[in-house]
Amino acid sequence: MSGWPDSSILDEVTERLRGLHTRVEAACRRANRDPAEVTLVGACKRQPIERIAAAVQGGLAELGQNYVQEADSVRPKLEALLTERNLPLPRWSMIGHLQSNKARQAVQCFDKVDSVDRIKLARHLNERVQDAGRTLEVGLQVNLSGEPQKSGIEPAQAPALLEACSALPALRVVGLMTLPAADPEKARQAFRQLRELRDTLHQSPAGQDLQQLNMGMSGDFEIAIEEGATHIRIGSALFGERSPE
Repeated sequence: MSGWPDSSILDEVTERLRGLHTRVEAACRRANRDPAEVTLVGACKRQPIERIAAAVQGGLAELGQNYVQEADSVRPKLEALLTERNLPLPRWSMIGHLQSNKARQAVQCFDKVDSVDRIKLARHLNERVQDAGRTLEVGLQVNLSGEPQKSGIEPAQAPALLEACSALPALRVVGLMTLPAADPEKARQAFRQLRELRDTLHQSPAGQDLQQLNMGMSGDFEIAIEEGATHIRIGSALFGERSPE
């Protein structure tokens, strides 16, 4: 089957992945954390399938995608390549803004949705997951940068959304996600705020499963780890620069 990476791509991506693990381990040492607590999610938006396959062969177990249609196209092709070589299949998370009318397709494409930011979307997901006869892990996206172009609820809205989602039987809220400002020190403050919000919500009956902190990308994941990240979304540092739109 065409699409399998050649040796140069395999070597490059494997080396990138090895370097990232080294940096994760160093950040964990600084924070007195176990590296096993941190999951590297390969943010594969507009990445060639050969590079994605190379990362999975190198041990990457989770992929994150921003677009439902792209995941719907790439996932079956990637899984066919991996199955042909008896390699384990990665888990897929939706990490981009999700429209409610894409809920049915999202449930078919993703094992987890990290970007729930309104109850309407949560209800649509719950209905579609029930139709499929399964449950779905979700994360609540919180906007801590104050930038209007970024999706997410305000921190003050989080308790109400968590409570509403907890009443939906097919959904399990397992964490929080944020997209911080570009400035590193502002990012650190946002990461710290998200951890504190998670800790507060975890004390409520609706927040008993709230463990994950999905925060940090290629440019700031080490800061995120120091502030408690459990999932980091790595794109260009793992795969190289994205293909143009």
